Amino acid sequence: MLNVVIATDGPYGERAYENINEQFDTEFVELEKPTSMFMDEIDFPIDALNRIKQANILITYTQHPDLTLDLVDQVNSDVDHIIVAAWKGEGFKNQLERYENVNCPNIMCELEENGNEVFDTFTSKIGKPKVDIKLEDGKIAIIDVIRSSPCGSTKFVVDYISEKYFGSNDLENIPTEAGLKLQHYPCRAAKMRLFSDEECKKEMASSLHQEAFEEAFQK
Repeated sequence: MLNVVIATDGPYGERAYENINEQFDTEFVELEKPTSMFMDEIDFPIDALNRIKQANILITYTQHPDLTLDLVDQVNSDVDHIIVAAWKGEGFKNQLERYENVNCPNIMCELEENGNEVFDTFTSKIGKPKVDIKLEDGKIAIIDVIRSSPCGSTKFVVDYISEKYFGSNDLENIPTEAGLKLQHYPCRAAKMRLFSDEECKKEMASSLHQEAFEEAFQK
């Protein structure tokens, strides 16, 4: 069984924990955020480090850059793969990704298989949204979530579309409406890193969900 650990030093990561825990054995580790912006050395609690080192997949939602970097430095050789969900700046990203098992996605719902067995097991269920649509007599019968965004927004969209269009043969506008419905989900990605424009992040997430429905209908 894949073991996932989510580490945070602030308000992010709880929704991802709840959603990912439905698919994999997941732990939530809260770390103390340093009081200073710049730290020479960070001491992690031994218990927390030991729990993190047992992970196959570590996802960091830590906001303090020194804490994130020190954590990755200390555990990268023990953990199969690390996903840094919260980061800011290409230089910082490059510094983290010098480790071959570290990935800093622009947005968490763009994650896809990369050929690594452990990472691919994780992204078979969590990452870029993927849905399966079953039709009966040309009408919506069942919509299943095959791969969910970490935050759970895919299920939010699928539940809405399933309820509204069950038994309907009005299929043409469903992908667009799925993308628009995502806008109503409280996405936090823009507040975490990289883009200052929150709408830009939501537009990316909306497009990914619209594409998921388009691909499902094509099949």
